[in-house]
Amino acid sequence: MTETRAKRGRPRAFDRTAALTAATRLFWERGYEATSVGELTEAMGIRPGSLYAAFGDKKSLFKEAVHSYGRSPVGAFMGVALEEEPTAHAAFARILREAAVIYPDPTHPAGCLTISAATNVTSQDAEVETFLRNLRNKNLALFEARLRTAQQAGELSDTASPRALAAYIATVIQGMSQRARDGATAAELTESAELALAAWPAARH
Repeated sequence: MTETRAKRGRPRAFDRTAALTAATRLFWERGYEATSVGELTEAMGIRPGSLYAAFGDKKSLFKEAVHSYGRSPVGAFMGVALEEEPTAHAAFARILREAAVIYPDPTHPAGCLTISAATNVTSQDAEVETFLRNLRNKNLALFEARLRTAQQAGELSDTASPRALAAYIATVIQGMSQRARDGATAAELTESAELALAAWPAARH
């Protein structure tokens, strides 16, 4: 009976993946607060009723968009570098250099969605701000964990602070995202990345 009803149900009249991609791009361009439901449905090519039926409310759609972004090449590059590179220095050098190229890439909105999408939100949308802050802090914790492991392996001197270095790298990345949104080029951001890498502490002797 359940299968019969499912087959007779009205099929969804839109491509959910394409609609989510359109919503992600709009949130990325304008931020959460400045993006209205009307603008979302227009960009997604659906009616408000379809948005609510398929994604829930605007907040739920935004969270799904952020998770989708995090699985995409432009959103997942930091985690990939941490997993693939054999040393912490190689991993963070790759992260900074790839950020310099990815953030100003004209094929998508500038900067990082997770960094920029919830600036200047109202108090009623504090949950969105907290959601993104928690994601950023999770990345910071991953940075610190990788650096602590590197220190134990002798990649960093005993006097180096994994916590401070992780925070420094995260600060540089966030700054590069904003600079990209302000029009900085890949060449300019690469210069910033190389300067940041010059501050890398020495290995244990």
